[in-house]
Amino acid sequence: MTQTILYARVSTAEQTISHQKTQAEAAGYKIDQVVSDDGVSGFTTKLADRPEGRRLFDLLRSGDTLLVRWVDRLGRNYQDVTDTIRLLMRKGVIIRTVINNMTFDGATTDPMQEAVRDALIAFMAATAQAQAEATKEAQRAGISAAKRDERKYLGRKPSYSQGTLSLVTDLLSQGSGTSEVARSAGLSRQAVLRIKADPAAAQEVLSRWSN
Repeated sequence: MTQTILYARVSTAEQTISHQKTQAEAAGYKIDQVVSDDGVSGFTTKLADRPEGRRLFDLLRSGDTLLVRWVDRLGRNYQDVTDTIRLLMRKGVIIRTVINNMTFDGATTDPMQEAVRDALIAFMAATAQAQAEATKEAQRAGISAAKRDERKYLGRKPSYSQGTLSLVTDLLSQGSGTSEVARSAGLSRQAVLRIKADPAAAQEVLSRWSN
């Protein structure tokens, strides 16, 4: 008896397995079983290396249908996705996507139809990888911007360390002059004067940069 297995993969908090199942059922698919991997990257982890991905390969038999929201659920690496789909087709498994309602199987023996099918698989797999790379680049840009904003919030990086600050405050408390303290600590007179004027503020700035 053949079955339809939905494979769902989620890698972020915004995605859910239940949503992928609901979306498939709303499209008219009758699902016999759901296999899912939660918190797994499709970019760095091959389907065969995922905990439930391995089980999926064991469950699928000739004539079964593997249902996915889109090919990016199988993976976001071009080579892995194309290899996986071709392997499953050779096994006699039908692969269907909820989005675009695409069907891939090994039923056809016509060379032209095979060429069109394989070209479409390649295009979809390449698109999945390109989208993943674009997302990662946007994330990197966002992190860099956040770091720049954080540095603006922190203000100018202090020219002294915790040890230097302690030395300055100790010398000042002993009545040492500004120039003498500056020479001993290796700081400018202006830096020493700022610390002298508000030692608590100097400590706060240093603490922010140390976190």
